Amino acid sequence: MHGTQHINGGADLRKRSFGKTGRELSIVGFDGIVVMNESPSSARHIVDEAIDRGINYFDVAPGYGNAEERLGPALEPYRDSVFLACKTGKRTKDESAQELDQSLKRLRTDFFDLYQLHGVTTLKEVDQIMSKGGAIETFIEARDQGVVKHIGFSAHSEEAAIDLLDRFNFDSVLFPLNWVC
Repeated sequence: MHGTQHINGGADLRKRSFGKTGRELSIVGFDGIVVMNESPSSARHIVDEAIDRGINYFDVAPGYGNAEERLGPALEPYRDSVFLACKTGKRTKDESAQELDQSLKRLRTDFFDLYQLHGVTTLKEVDQIMSKGGAIETFIEARDQGVVKHIGFSAHSEEAAIDLLDRFNFDSVLFPLNWVC
């Protein structure tokens, strides 16, 4: 086959349960950075193709350039049938609340299926996140209001990940694996 190889139809892309939620997510996710700097029509085409191939897990972050602005309109027709995850690199309540609101607007949605602390690396960051006035307060309030369904984090050090897990009952953890290490 020349060019792009197609997965055997969208219905054939394997899915796995997201914890105890009952949601079945595609084993291949869509990283929103893929549509960064694309034209709106190109972003729509890319998202349409991902949906056609059976992808229903979409992930994006404000740090991915203009990816939120491109992904939001392209994903809007499918919003009820996809799982949308977003992240924040902000560590305080006020900053993370502002970024959450901005991401919701850019992505043209009223809620995120999963909202995550992005790239937590140090114990100092964990302390700030979990302290009074820390980002965890935004996450809990957003979940209580139905703006966020699940709370997670991505970590780039074992010590930060373990400390976060010891302090809060997170629904999701993203952790990079390197087979060499």
